[in-house]
Amino acid sequence: MRLNLGCGASPKRDAMVNLDIRPGPNVDVVHDCETFPWPFPDETFDAIIAWHIFEHLKPWLMIDIMNECWRVMKPDGLLKIGMPAEGSFGLSQEPTHIRTWNEATPHHFDPAYGYYKVYRPKPWKILVNEKFLKTLPSGVVYTDPKTYNASIRIIMRKRKESL
Repeated sequence: MRLNLGCGASPKRDAMVNLDIRPGPNVDVVHDCETFPWPFPDETFDAIIAWHIFEHLKPWLMIDIMNECWRVMKPDGLLKIGMPAEGSFGLSQEPTHIRTWNEATPHHFDPAYGYYKVYRPKPWKILVNEKFLKTLPSGVVYTDPKTYNASIRIIMRKRKESL
């Protein structure tokens, strides 16, 4: 079973639990993911999809949010994160975006990197950490050649707590 964190209007899919702060036709669980604990037992999910949700969340809660993802994830489960890249059109155009990650941010959650020692959260292993260019949304025209749109994609695997 997978958790779609901050699902919004995402369609309902088999073996997927849609969680969002607002009720909606495809929302299974109405819950604020900045409120802990989440309403799931430990090790419930094989995967968590966090597609365009983290940039809306309070940065000072991100360690707790990542630890909560770790808690509800089965051993070796996958966390798939997507968000607008730093400085991109996608980040700045949305009024509820607080901030994004850059390529070094996931290093805070993987013991293979020095940044992990700063907070020592529950451990993850980075599998994918990439930035990719996107086209501007339909109908948006910019003459400034420096305007660009990009996202970052991060996939991490839950590590055992004791390393």
